[in-house]
Parts: sequence; structure tokens; C-alpha cells
Amino acid sequence: MFDIRSAATRRFVRAASFTLGAIAAASAVHAASSSFGLAVLPDTQFYSRYSVVGNQFMLRYGSEPYASQTAWLAQHARSLNIPFVVHLGDVVDRPGNSGEWGVADRAMKTLEDAELPYSILAGNHDVTVGCGYVGRQDDCTDAQRNPANELYLRTFPTTRAATQATFGGRDPSGFHEYHIFEAEGQRFMSLAMSWRASDAAIAWARNVIASHPTVPVILTTHDYLAIDSDAVTAKDTPYGDFLWERLIKDNDQIFLVLNGHNHGSARKSRVNDFGNRVHEAVSDYQMAYQGGNGYMRIYEFDLTENKIKALTFSPWVPMKPKATLNAFDRAVLNEPNNEFEIDIDFRERFRRFAPGFGPASPTREQAIVEQARAMILDGYEEPTPPATALPYDSEDYPSHPDTVAHWRFHRGVPGQPVAADAQVRDETGANPLRRGLAASAPLDGAVWSVERHARTAANGSVCFTSPNNPNAHYFATLAGVPINNDYLMTGYTVEAVMKIDRNWSAANNAWMSVMTRGGKRLSVPGWSGSYGDSSTLQFAISNLREVQWEITTMPSPGRLQSKTNWSGEIMADQWEHVAFVNDPLTHDTTMYVAGAPVLRNVTNAIGIAGVPDQPWVVGGSINGSAGSGFFGCISEIRVTRAALTPAQWLTARKHRVEPTGSRVVVQGTDADDQIFSTVGANRVVGGAGKDTFVYRSLREAGDTIADFSPANDHLNLQALLASVGYRGGNPMADGVVRVIDSPNGAIVQIDTDGSQGPAVARPLVTLTGVTAQDMGAEQFLF
Repeated sequence: MFDIRSAATRRFVRAASFTLGAIAAASAVHAASSSFGLAVLPDTQFYSRYSVVGNQFMLRYGSEPYASQTAWLAQHARSLNIPFVVHLGDVVDRPGNSGEWGVADRAMKTLEDAELPYSILAGNHDVTVGCGYVGRQDDCTDAQRNPANELYLRTFPTTRAATQATFGGRDPSGFHEYHIFEAEGQRFMSLAMSWRASDAAIAWARNVIASHPTVPVILTTHDYLAIDSDAVTAKDTPYGDFLWERLIKDNDQIFLVLNGHNHGSARKSRVNDFGNRVHEAVSDYQMAYQGGNGYMRIYEFDLTENKIKALTFSPWVPMKPKATLNAFDRAVLNEPNNEFEIDIDFRERFRRFAPGFGPASPTREQAIVEQARAMILDGYEEPTPPATALPYDSEDYPSHPDTVAHWRFHRGVPGQPVAADAQVRDETGANPLRRGLAASAPLDGAVWSVERHARTAANGSVCFTSPNNPNAHYFATLAGVPINNDYLMTGYTVEAVMKIDRNWSAANNAWMSVMTRGGKRLSVPGWSGSYGDSSTLQFAISNLREVQWEITTMPSPGRLQSKTNWSGEIMADQWEHVAFVNDPLTHDTTMYVAGAPVLRNVTNAIGIAGVPDQPWVVGGSINGSAGSGFFGCISEIRVTRAALTPAQWLTARKHRVEPTGSRVVVQGTDADDQIFSTVGANRVVGGAGKDTFVYRSLREAGDTIADFSPANDHLNLQALLASVGYRGGNPMADGVVRVIDSPNGAIVQIDTDGSQGPAVARPLVTLTGVTAQDMGAEQFLF
């Protein structure tokens, strides 16, 4: 059935040859089973965009990721028993760009030439009106589109879909389709629902399912699940809830829902009206290296073992020239959110509507996912994936001696407005911020919050709550502070931890500012160009919800020029860590979103120009009047006069020191350490750096810390206080934690029932060379 004789396939075979012997050697022990594979192509938008004019993929690697994905499937579908492929939408990035549609057309034609059927659907980037769901059906659905204006329908018309043997039909709009494919003696439906299904489309889909009452249904759509800031936890979305209520929960045949759109990978399940579980999974790698690095997925349906097995991999990575490879080039993603198994008793799950469902005779000796893994990794050496860990406490991040300013918005009372003229301290002490508030602006336009990014240490944020842009809520550095006249000429890293509000709209919030500098760039000597009224620093969110980093730079003495880095689309209601790194040697500036470099970066950018004595502004701009206000939450921003590596970012952790035994010498490092105590009286030396000493139990009492620095170090007593039953909010005021002087230094004591109770305070740790006066609440983490 699968014709693998196309020219594209032959080129792929030569580029990615492998030996059957190596595959067999890599096989896992596997009992014979009846199984088949479903291939998934997540968002290909950046592959299409950056394979057009100035094709940077071909120039750098001699190949393109989208074409490599479909060629690999055409090559291996037969041996892997893959009868069908699904595309999750965002086929292209710019819906009106015919060149991008040409890339997609050629890539998908490879599957057609191989007679490998597929379903396809339109994402928000594939349609002319692509706004998100906000609880209404009279905007941005298929019913509001003019088919004559949609290149998606011209490139993938119904006539093209109908040439596939599995094709069942499309709805009248042409955006939604279904296929029925056969695998292992059973029939399955692929129901593909494009961006923003109208009420008529939902009715059409329900009728399709009702017309095939015994067929299990796999629903694909672009937006359904999202992913929390820990990068692994799935969360529901408004549009996903809409589909659940209108289409899924009372249609028992739908047992699996797959979507893209939201960056990363996660899964969960819900129970439908019949008491049966519906499994849900999101996968979208567009914000990974190289716009997704060619990552795709195979779901193996093992009908004998009653499992769905997922493997996420890139057929493109092993094809790259060796000299171009780096730590991002992992061919197989094996984290639990990318490689997993779902237990599902197919016969029992389908019994109500398909009582005769059952596996075919076992014929497969090797798991499909294991065979695919061996194919991909044959002859390829995987890089070691970076270590990741959640922060232990609010100080669990690496400091840097060249930090210019570090603003952390986590010290207010959650739910309360930020007071007018309230200051936000700079962790360096040099450049505090003060809240700015126009006379007519309500105080609650900026509110303290417990919301935060799961992978950064600040334990709160400030949320800008006004949905209309411009607004008059911002924070600005004080007059006369050093950063106002700092132009970062020797390289820099700027990091921001932020979340765009879920109710963001292009109409109200396009070009809202995360951070700017005061003054206008036309006021800086040497400026020539357009938009002279703009700030010399524009860290903003575009009308397409892209991150804009536009700075006025000095590529040569006396000459100013604006240069701009751009990200792809950033999801609303999702915390992001964004970093801009300017190399002092090459003068290249690279933007990173969620740790991965974006595709649109700049070269020859020296410094960030500014108008002398003008402030840095967070949450808006003040060029003449307050405006372009941010709508969302900001947790922290750090400016460093150095090109930091990922191991030095706010998403990294302190060095862990975890000793064993008792009465030992615990030696820290010259880095920032998180030092965990152990039982018995130990001598602890933190070493250089900003260290946190962690005590989790009174059994760890009796230590002496030889070099505790009240200016830099902390004692974390959070777990210890919980272990003794303390539930208050101020243990020092309650007398549970005390510090007294002794000839050997300050002694930290724990009084389990406070100063009014009968219990006697117990010494926990002695701090050599420190006095009780040195130890206030700022030195503790409670």
C-alpha cells in the first residue's frame, strides 16, 4: 500500500540509512502482540516559515524539518505498521504567505505519493481570522470566514482530501474532516476539527459520529489542553471545556483527544457521561530549538497488552551535519511527558458501542515504539539532557556578581493593591523601583499575587489587572540611581518571568510593554530613522502575541540603529521565562523562550542606548505620558552585565550539598549552595557564594556554621517549623524562633510552643562571628 519509491523518499533513505542488525540488537524483549501506530505531526508553522526565502534550514543543515518528517514516515510506515497520520494544525505561520503553503504542500504530498493517508486541520495561524475562544460563538469560528480568502482551503481542498482511501467527508465549511482507517482488523475514525468550530460544525461532527455508531473515535483539534509552568502538568482551557461540553462528554466513542497549539507536552484524562475515561494529550514543540527541531510522535496501540505507548522523536536531528549539532539536538525525548504508556482495556472501553471489538492474532515480536527508537538512534550519539529541578525555596537560584538590578515582585500581601509610591527593592540594593500611578488610575490596577512560575524561585508576582491599553500602572527606577545611565556596552543578559493575562486581546493589548527606558530615541545623539518617539528599549508583546526585543544599539561609534529580536506566538495564561543574551565578543543578541533560542535574532548589537538620567520602566512606558501598559503578571526581572549561560539563569538552581552521617564537616563550594543539614552536631562551612542552610528537623540540631554571612546567606527553617506543628505566620514574633548571643556567636533557638508555653527553647545552630542583632527575619526563610 505504501509506495516508498518517490524521489524525496530515496533522498531520505540515502541520508538516514541504518542497519537491520543494529535495530534488532536494540530491541526490547517483547511478547508477540497485535499493534499498530498512529503518527502525529504537531505544529509545523516555523518549519514552513523558515523554509521559504532565505531558507535557513537548508542553508545551515542541507535539509528541512517538515520534509524530513514526512519522508521518514513514507519510508517506514509499512515496517512500523502505521496506517494513518494526523496533523494537529498550525501548518504554516502566516496564513497569507503562499510560499509557506508551498512548503506544506510539498511535505504532505510526500505522504500522498506513498499512499499514506492523513488528516489535516487548520490552526489559528492557518486562517485569516484566528482569535481565541472567549465564551462566544459569533466571532472567529469557521462561520465567520470567507472561504475565498483562505489559502488553507486552496492548498488542502476537499478534492485533495477525497483522493485518500480513508476519507469520509468534510463539513460544508471545508475546515473539518473525518477519515476511517483500518488497523489490526478493526476500524477507527479520525475526526479532525479545525480552529474554532462553529455550532454548525459541532452539529456536523455529532452527526458523523452518530452515523458510525460502532467506530471508536480519535478526535484531533488544535486547541484543547494547555500546560502549566512546570512544563509537565496538563490544564484545561476554555475552548477545551467548550468541546468537552458540546461534543465529547456524551459521545462515548471518543476515547482519545490530541491537540497542539500550547507549547510543550502533557496529558491527562476525564471521565465522560458513561463513566468511561477519555484520554487527552497535548504536544507542540514550536518553541523548542529550531522551531521544534523536527519533533513528532508515534502512538502505538497495543491491542494485546491493552496499552497506548507514546514515543516523541525527531527524524531530522540525526540527518544534520555533525558539525552543527549541540546540546539541544536530542533525537528522542524520553521525559515522562514525552514518552509514556496509557493503560486502556480496549475491549472493555469499547464494549458499550462495539461489543465485537478485539485484537487480531499477535504477529508483532517487537514494540513499534522500540523499533522506531532504534531506527532513529542507530549511529547517532544523544547529548546528555540538561538537569532540571524545581526550586526548593525563594532563594534557590544562582546569583551573579555582575548583576545590575534584580527586581522580585513577591513581598506584598497577596490580593492587596500595590500602594501608591510603594517601592520594590532591587536585590543589589542600588536600583529600587517605585510604583507610578496616574491621577485617574485606580489603585487596584496593580495587585500583589501568589501566582508564580513553577521553575523560578520568586514566590509571587505583581498582576496588572487593567485590560485596556494604554493604562497608567507601572514601576520606574528612582531618580539618580546608577542603572539610569547604564548602557550595558560590554554585553548583558536580561531575564523576565511573566504571564500574559488569559483575556488578552490584540484589539486592547497589542504592543503592551513589559519593560522600557524613559525618554525618546530621537533625543539620543546619533539617532536617525523612523519612529523617533519610541523608547530606546522596547520589550513588548506584539499584536500577534510575539515577544519583541527592540533596542537602540550602537553598531559603530556615533551611529545609532534599532535592532529587533522576535519570538513566535506566546501563549496567554502561561508563565514564561524569557532571556535576552548579548555576547560581548560577537555582539550577537539571542532571545530564549523557555530555555530555547528563537529563530529571529540579531547581530552586531552593542549596548542599549538611553536618554541620560531617564528611568527604566516595568509594566509600561512613560514617554511623555503613561501608556502601553502590561496586562498580566510579572514575577521578577534581572539585568546582568554579562552574557549568562542557562546554568546561570533564574531557572537554574543552587548547587546541592547533601551530607550523610553525623558529627561531620560539611563543606560547601565557592558557588551558591543549598546545604542540607544532617543529624548530629556538624561543623558547616558554606564557602564563597550566597548559601542557604536548610534544617528540616530538630534531630539536626547542634550544628555550627563557621562562615554564615547575614548579608548574603539564609537559614531555611520551613520544613523544621512544619515538623514541630507551627502554623503561624511570624515565628520570631511568636517566640518560636529566637536568636541569642553567646561567646561562640549567635545561637538560633527553637521554642516549639512559643515564649508563653512551658517548653524550653532548644539550640538549633550556632553562627560563628555573628551577633543576634545581625539576625532579623530577612536572614530566614520561614
